[in-house]
Amino acid sequence: MRHARPLERQIQWNRLLAIVEEQAQALLRTSFSTIVRECGDLSAGVFDLKGRMLAQAVTGTPGHVNTMAESVGHFCAWLPPARMSPGDVYVTNDPWKGTGHLNDFVVMTPVFHRRRLVAFFAATSHVMDVGGLGFGPDGRDLFMEGLSVPFLKLVDRGEVNATLMAMLKANTRIPVELEGDLYSLVASNDVGARRLVEMLDEFRLRDLSTLAGHIIASSHAAVLKEIARVPKGRFRSSLTIDGKESPITLAATVTIAANGVTVDYSGTSPTSSYGINVPLAYTTAYTVFGLHCALARAVPNNAGSLAAYRVTAPAGCILNPERPRAVSSRHIVGQMLPDVVFGCLRQAIPDRVPAEGTSCLWMITVRGEDAKTGSRFATTVVTNGGTGARPGADGLSATAYPSGVRGTPVEIVESMTPLIFWRKDLRPQSGGDGEWRGGDGLEVEIENRSGRPLDLLAAFDRIEHPPRGRDGGGNGAAGTLSLKNSGRALAGKGTQQIPAGEILAIRTPGGGGLGDPARRRR
Repeated sequence: MRHARPLERQIQWNRLLAIVEEQAQALLRTSFSTIVRECGDLSAGVFDLKGRMLAQAVTGTPGHVNTMAESVGHFCAWLPPARMSPGDVYVTNDPWKGTGHLNDFVVMTPVFHRRRLVAFFAATSHVMDVGGLGFGPDGRDLFMEGLSVPFLKLVDRGEVNATLMAMLKANTRIPVELEGDLYSLVASNDVGARRLVEMLDEFRLRDLSTLAGHIIASSHAAVLKEIARVPKGRFRSSLTIDGKESPITLAATVTIAANGVTVDYSGTSPTSSYGINVPLAYTTAYTVFGLHCALARAVPNNAGSLAAYRVTAPAGCILNPERPRAVSSRHIVGQMLPDVVFGCLRQAIPDRVPAEGTSCLWMITVRGEDAKTGSRFATTVVTNGGTGARPGADGLSATAYPSGVRGTPVEIVESMTPLIFWRKDLRPQSGGDGEWRGGDGLEVEIENRSGRPLDLLAAFDRIEHPPRGRDGGGNGAAGTLSLKNSGRALAGKGTQQIPAGEILAIRTPGGGGLGDPARRRR
């Protein structure tokens, strides 16, 4: 193999980025779940034989991408690469070694080129129902939350594991959707594998080892160069959110040094007895995403750039629960972590971090049975609140940060379920005042036309503790949810019934403002 010149290496690196984006688009277009197909709740990436992520698709969420970055190493520890064969595909939904809860399946495919193992492709997507109590915070342990799938072969030398597929379909309320989503994951990896083989032939490469070394080393050095420009020291901050049984304190100490950044969550609240605990892999995923956005956002996200960050949390706190604690709604707490990190970083680089935003997705998860057809349905309608104001710019309205998940189109939900949307508007003046205002939330009203009561698996926050403004900016408006006809307020977390004919009214939070409102230009 001839030595590649710098320009050629960059072209090869860009080709990998194009390949994983095509992989993600294949997943997006073939998925059965609306939260994947319409909202982009997925991840896709390519890995070297050491299990290091070399490239990730832009399409996807940080929670999926950065947990997937660790999961391939777990697959290789479970089954050494020497024992893998062409046509094999592996799967798990282990929350501690995957993406943090049972609804997310990670599928990994080994890639062979001229009979030699050369790489791995991995992809993740959210499956709507895996049995148990469902996608909500009600479970008291992992066993109540659904079917747990350890590391297993989904496809053995090209033959689908019919026994495993039958077990999975027997433990979900919507078996057709689950089976389709798994095949979608397999297909997306296959697309990536075929494109990678074409690339190796085109550039006359035997494997990715040389290119991988270049990607990892270059990215790591680029992040350290950015960190060198930031004031060094230890910075501490905390954030209080609603929680379930009682409010939760998320406390962090960020240490910035020449060789990297460490975040320690000592002082954070202990684990909850409900499903809002956050496995450390998911804690790490959103923490390093927040760091990377503020410190080195122009550097590609891969194993090299991620190596500059280290995250620790005491065992037994809500950000590092021991198995089998309940974790189904880990996103509620986990997606708050960039705000906690920003609270620390504002003491070092105040011109780079925003005020607090809604942060956690407001996902309206409902399930029920249509009285007319007798068919069951389960869906998650993604809605978003406002983001915090940014230095020099207002916050974004109805935008999911840090997850990046898009809102679910009304037309899609109405075509698939007996739900009718009577309203979906921006919530005026819900963003906090300031020289730069927070983004506005949404006002959403949904009627239950199933003819029967349906379950709302509520998993919302920022109701008692709205997003805070900073540097004189006002707080964003708190979120609310209620039944419009009866006027009854609903709890922010836990399964509750919506009677037939009733309208669910939701007001998502606004983002915090930044700076003195008196300084705002007319």
